Amino acid sequence: FGLETLVQQGRLTTISELEAYIRSMLAHSWAPSDAMVIKAAYLHIPRGELEHLWEIDHMLHVQRVGSETRLGVQKMGRRLLQLSRTLYPNLNWQPFDDAVSSGLCSSNHPIVHGWVSYHLGVPLHQAAEGYLYTCIMTCMNSALRLMSIGQTQGQMLLAKLVPLTGTEWQRVAQLDPMEAYTNSPSAELAMMQHETLYSRLFMS
Repeated sequence: FGLETLVQQGRLTTISELEAYIRSMLAHSWAPSDAMVIKAAYLHIPRGELEHLWEIDHMLHVQRVGSETRLGVQKMGRRLLQLSRTLYPNLNWQPFDDAVSSGLCSSNHPIVHGWVSYHLGVPLHQAAEGYLYTCIMTCMNSALRLMSIGQTQGQMLLAKLVPLTGTEWQRVAQLDPMEAYTNSPSAELAMMQHETLYSRLFMS
């Protein structure tokens, strides 16, 4: 999702630059955009307003500029869906399956996370913060493979960043999901450029 491009272009080379990148993505993409899909699940599922949930999912899906990024988020969602269905076969999957098969729902990672968390009875703030933690961990694991940083440095940075999951969620918690937004043009450009890199470690 852009990190490999930035590393290969020499624009992200140090642990401090990695920290700045993750902080920026938390503040300007993951929290005000992806976490809003999770909030929408908690708002609209109990009201039976699933059409509003699919609408918000679709709105944020098409806002992802890079085609590779859109496909990547869908693949992660479908993998989580497969895993969750295996672990929790008795959850209410039918409305979700119907929406996916009819093209109303894109089965992106955030909406699958929200659907599963809601039906498991996870409180909203824990579901949102857990998703943000997953974003940080995914980025950190990628950085350990792409950059000259060690496990100890990575764990130290992770410990420093984890409190931001709560801070960033509280900052956006009162937003209406229809007001979800992203503001990370440099990262979006890097995501679009990724598929044309000379060599790639990651698919997306």
